[in-house]
Amino acid sequence: MNVDAILARIGVDRPPRPDLAALGVLQQAFLLAVPFENLDIHIGRHIDFDTASVYRKIVTERRGGFCYECNGMFHDLLAALGYRAGFASARMTIKGRLGAPFDHMALVVDLDRPYLVDVGNGQSCRLPLPLDEPGHVAVTEGIEYFVGPWDRERALFFRKPGADWAPRFLLDPTPRTRQEFRDRAEWHQRAADAPFTQAPLASLARPQGRITLAQLQLHETDAGEVRERAIAPADVPSVLREVFAIELPRPLAIPVAAAAAGA
Repeated sequence: MNVDAILARIGVDRPPRPDLAALGVLQQAFLLAVPFENLDIHIGRHIDFDTASVYRKIVTERRGGFCYECNGMFHDLLAALGYRAGFASARMTIKGRLGAPFDHMALVVDLDRPYLVDVGNGQSCRLPLPLDEPGHVAVTEGIEYFVGPWDRERALFFRKPGADWAPRFLLDPTPRTRQEFRDRAEWHQRAADAPFTQAPLASLARPQGRITLAQLQLHETDAGEVRERAIAPADVPSVLREVFAIELPRPLAIPVAAAAAGA
């Protein structure tokens, strides 16, 4: 693993020391450079997330990935730079339903205190969040975030303008290994009812917003301005190339339901 090549991929210099300020710079740079995407699922390529596989995909092939890949890559970078980073299991909350353990891979980085760090959850917080300071609120893309107690667990809470606080995921900060996430990662890329098997997705943070391709709609926000347009299935590869700098090695399969939804 070439640390300088990873830093070049995300467009930052090697930090002088592994501190909180540098961690925030690294996290935001990663999110601005590496798309959150599930495209391998829709080109029939199995997703592995060991160190060599995520390095090859994200750095050599200049692709993105889902949580197990992006946070796996970021963990390896942080460890190489001298940070004490560990994997943590999280359960997503979607439409009131709670996911299974290991549904999401997050990172916990120990500095002066433990911080939640996440570069693999699409539209989410772009800064480290302390696990033990519920009054610490960060704002990303107009959405507020903090980590606080939820029953006997911790949760990442979010609040959109005009809405109430709600948990995005429940976090178990117990240190985990990569191998413990493997079964759930397989489910996400193979199960017919898994969210990522439904349609191709790519999303990339921008300095003042985000651009996302989902359900054959290209949704862009920029400093509060919103633009959206439909994308024909035949045009998806060119959009991925021109907007996300993603060149796929195989033809993309658009599920029938996704094509119908985007029609």
